[in-house]
Amino acid sequence: MKPKLKLKKIYFILSSLIAFSACKQATEIKETEQGLVIDHVAKNRVDSTLQSFIADSTVVGASALIFEKGKEVYFNAYGYADREAGVPMARNTIVTIYSMTKPITGTALMTLYEKGAFQLEDSLSAYAPEFADMQVATGLDESGEMILDPANRAITIADITRHTAGFSNRSDLGLDKISGEADLLNMENTLTDMAARLSKIPLGYHPGQRWEYGISVDVQAYLVEKLAGKPFHEYMKEVILDPLGMSETGYFVPEGKRERVAALYFKADSSNSLNRVPDERVHAINFNDWPMKPGGWGLKATIDDYMKFAQMLVNEGTYNGATILKPETVKLMATNHLPAVEDSLWLPGKGRVGFGIDFAVRTAPPKTAEEMNGTVGEFFWDGAASTLFWVDPKNELTAVLFVQKFPFDGTVHKKFRDAVYGPFRPENL
Repeated sequence: MKPKLKLKKIYFILSSLIAFSACKQATEIKETEQGLVIDHVAKNRVDSTLQSFIADSTVVGASALIFEKGKEVYFNAYGYADREAGVPMARNTIVTIYSMTKPITGTALMTLYEKGAFQLEDSLSAYAPEFADMQVATGLDESGEMILDPANRAITIADITRHTAGFSNRSDLGLDKISGEADLLNMENTLTDMAARLSKIPLGYHPGQRWEYGISVDVQAYLVEKLAGKPFHEYMKEVILDPLGMSETGYFVPEGKRERVAALYFKADSSNSLNRVPDERVHAINFNDWPMKPGGWGLKATIDDYMKFAQMLVNEGTYNGATILKPETVKLMATNHLPAVEDSLWLPGKGRVGFGIDFAVRTAPPKTAEEMNGTVGEFFWDGAASTLFWVDPKNELTAVLFVQKFPFDGTVHKKFRDAVYGPFRPENL
């Protein structure tokens, strides 16, 4: 055989082997990913979306972690946790999760529900007498004085789990000013101090009349403290954080971990630049061990820690051998409890959702590509710095998105959800 012909034959054989190997690998990937939401196409979409957030100066840093059917199917991080110090966003970055504290508080409360400590329709005042005989501000008289009427029913524990207790910062009635003067969540206060002050402020609505997001979850933390007979944060650590191995989650961040804490950035509407929020404003609660341990905000966590919490929920209360809640309790928390509420303010902006126990609950798929994406039965919540998590029982999928951006940016969530679930196909949701 001539040398040239021999080389051509070798080249042909090698090319065939490479092509066969690539085809075999693609087939194996396809078979492995069959039926999964997060296939290689979805992974590429999520990567591109997170990269675009950094390239467009939407956020300074972003990380995302997704599990499906009990396995990690995606993680990546882009940009900076601390731009000024040149610290990249990483898996062990500690972020400020703000209202993503709320579902953890609700879970702590529901562990006591399972012990028979209360029923959801019990009046709050049965356990916290200061909330008996509440007054409701119904208007202003000719001299500008508040008109007060007795509440038409007692606040129930269900009300404080779904934000229908009537606690309000209505500016038209001056309740925002009264609440501000009460300084309810001053870090020098205890939860007992907070409850005593809050109970003296008139409600803005009759209990059950309206969904208004606010201080109810801090009242849940106070109730946990009273029912458990120990400080709220200790009980939460004992029944949730420690059993789940959430060792990076808490109110106080010791000095040795502070170099991993992400900075927070603010983007004004009129500006294309992201400006750092002073650290003393963002981290003051976490770099000192204050008396106040709020139920509605205040925790810092890593993305893996929060995923452990999400995995416990998608597994109906159990994770890695630790049972936190019973399956029926998780189902109760993930059920819409708002069918009779007159007004739910901005909640519909999160999609076709209701509200359960410290979660928004998706009740219908989006009707258009412009609506917030998600699956029916999914439950989720987010944080003021634009963090997000959700639990999708239908696909056994949990997702956590960490960014640190003010003001809250729903567009980031919309784009991330679209990247996870793909082009709008209502029949597949």
